[in-house]
Amino acid sequence: MTKSIKNIIAQSIAVKSKLLEDTATHQKISNAVDTIVATFKNGGRLYFCGNGGSAADAQHLAAEFTGRFYKDRKPLPAEALHVNTSFLTAVANDYSYDEVYQRMIIAQGRKGDVLFGISTSGNSKNVVLAQEEAKKIGLHVISLTGEGGGKMKESCDILFNVPSNDTPRIQESHILIGHIICQLVEEKYFD
Repeated sequence: MTKSIKNIIAQSIAVKSKLLEDTATHQKISNAVDTIVATFKNGGRLYFCGNGGSAADAQHLAAEFTGRFYKDRKPLPAEALHVNTSFLTAVANDYSYDEVYQRMIIAQGRKGDVLFGISTSGNSKNVVLAQEEAKKIGLHVISLTGEGGGKMKESCDILFNVPSNDTPRIQESHILIGHIICQLVEEKYFD
């Protein structure tokens, strides 16, 4: 069992090592931070969406902005779009689960806001539709996906396509990228 545990940890480190050496990813993180800071300075908001583990990541990252990361500071406006279960279940029942995030973006998204779409495959239809709607409205769209980027790569401004096809390793890297962005936004916005 120890060999298996070491192998899993080594696989996670291997994916993160690729990110460590990828200067294009570093530049995209910097661009995302600049976009988010500008959004907050202009009175805008962040929205996050995903399914399953990616929904958990969406909620986690939204909480880092509305709560705190390292600094004791004022909350920043961020929301995971799935946390209103009455809305989510009503829209899924009355329309389609594919439309839940798209309808929330129509209701709340404003030009200059930021949408984070999170999907390990990059093909989650409800996230794709939300991103497409966000682009129409004028939101900045940041996507966190796996290696290929899926359909989400067509409707985003910044694509973080983690160099892996293994869902757990992708999700671990999504949180890493998200945490780096949270830390740098907090440092830049509040300094």
